[in-house]
Amino acid sequence: MTRAAFLIAGALAASPAAAQQPDYSKVEIRTEVLAPGVAVLFGQGGNIGVSHGPDGTVLIDDQFAPLTDKIAAAVAALGATPVRFVINTHWHGDHSGGNENLGKAGAIIVAHDNVRLRLARGGVSGAGTSFAQDVPPAPPAALPVVTFANGMSFHLNGDRIDAIFTGGGHTDGDAVLYWRSANVLHTGDLMMNEAPFPYIDTSSGGNALHLVATLDQMLAMTNDQTKVIPGHGKVTNRAGLKVWRDRIAEGVEAVRAARAAKRSLPQFLAANPLKVHDRPGGFINADQFATAVWASFDAMPARGHKH
Repeated sequence: MTRAAFLIAGALAASPAAAQQPDYSKVEIRTEVLAPGVAVLFGQGGNIGVSHGPDGTVLIDDQFAPLTDKIAAAVAALGATPVRFVINTHWHGDHSGGNENLGKAGAIIVAHDNVRLRLARGGVSGAGTSFAQDVPPAPPAALPVVTFANGMSFHLNGDRIDAIFTGGGHTDGDAVLYWRSANVLHTGDLMMNEAPFPYIDTSSGGNALHLVATLDQMLAMTNDQTKVIPGHGKVTNRAGLKVWRDRIAEGVEAVRAARAAKRSLPQFLAANPLKVHDRPGGFINADQFATAVWASFDAMPARGHKH
């Protein structure tokens, strides 16, 4: 599977609008070790961060329900014990679809307050896009049982893993995970490495202005040695994170200037300067990104609100 196709399939696999459901029996879980006791699992859906050691195993996201057994096997192959904690970076199904299976197996599910609220009530993800989907309310076993507003820390396996809410951007419940000793950052879908543009789910409280502010905070907590696990795509570093942040900021400033000049959204799209970054097979194109940025300005002020 090409990297572009991987990004698209991972994000669309749960959508009824997808032309073909993936064959999960063919999905292989690939493991990359980043530091002692820290790894990332690649499969179908969001990248999974793993902390393992004498205090138990922590998963950051859990992809789709049909992959739970394969994920458990990959965890065991690391020499890790069964999953003790699952931390969802946000509510989308390619990052939380394994919650029910792992919750029934005894894992404690943790997430931002808004993740539990959105999972519990269901709703529309990606409204107004070609990949919009109606998401039913999650069963009780899939719901986070520990939630936080601004953040919390896990003192496990010789490290401190900080779960931090910086204001979101992809949705209104995005958690950033940072291993302090290992110097590893998991961004969730606040970064989708190798994609031309971010997916800003405005129907789930996503906001491009919040996203830039969040990325600035993420850059401030990292250094040149930090290993960055994106929500999708290969592991990168602070320099890659900075390139991603600057691309988004470019779009925000272009829309800001157009609005200041009293141009309409159709006028902006007709001469969209962001099209130079479009790429065949990209999950989000320049017009979709610009439309989400425009909607983000319309939604301000919204930063830091809760449902």
